[in-house]
Amino acid sequence: MSDQRNPAIILHSPQLGENIGAAARVMRNFGLTDLRLVAPRDGWPNPAADAMSAGAFESGVVVRVFETLPEALEGITWLVAATARLRGIEKRVGDASEAADLAYERLKTGQSAIMFGAEKSGLPNDAVAVSDFLMTYPVDAEFKSLNLAQAVCVFCAEWGKRREQSDLVISQDKAKLGEPAPRDELFRMFEHFEEELERAGYFFPPEKTPLMKDNLRAALIRADWTRQEVQTFRGAIKALALGRGKARVNRDD
Repeated sequence: MSDQRNPAIILHSPQLGENIGAAARVMRNFGLTDLRLVAPRDGWPNPAADAMSAGAFESGVVVRVFETLPEALEGITWLVAATARLRGIEKRVGDASEAADLAYERLKTGQSAIMFGAEKSGLPNDAVAVSDFLMTYPVDAEFKSLNLAQAVCVFCAEWGKRREQSDLVISQDKAKLGEPAPRDELFRMFEHFEEELERAGYFFPPEKTPLMKDNLRAALIRADWTRQEVQTFRGAIKALALGRGKARVNRDD
């Protein structure tokens, strides 16, 4: 499968270059080439990653490095967060097989991304909040330790099965509704909304602001926005900010 919208793999704050290289290697094994790093601890390029990649970078895996998650989500329309903890956030939850199925179904409606957290701490809550789907693995409760590259491998192996299923029907439902909104546009919408809520004094007490923002984003993300819907919602925010529609009422007069 050569479709350029194959899922991207995002490593959020990875620590060891060896894990980055091993992740790239297994990505290439199963036909994935878009690797995005968010604030890698040891910077990039990394000699240890190159040594562990077994030539994956020369064979097509393209690495891009970003300072923040919103920057890394450019062009992404559907996001999976790999997590061992469900965080108390209301999200659809499934395993790697289901995540791969859903990503495959969306091939013609935009690019998906599968996001993995740092080796030591996993994904931060604000990253989980903006995901559409939580992917968790059925590991033994008495030994949950899973290496970052191994976690990437589990999903990539499932994706490899879908590459062989060329007769699988790809869903067109979302495409009929309109072009899905890239995640970077959603982040700008969130920020716009939160700025106006801040001006209105909504975030109180201050120490609860991060949690309140995460909950708002988690609720909004479930709408599976199209680009037109994002534009419409931002227009509504602007109208409310101008005075609860007074500008329009005055024009009608």
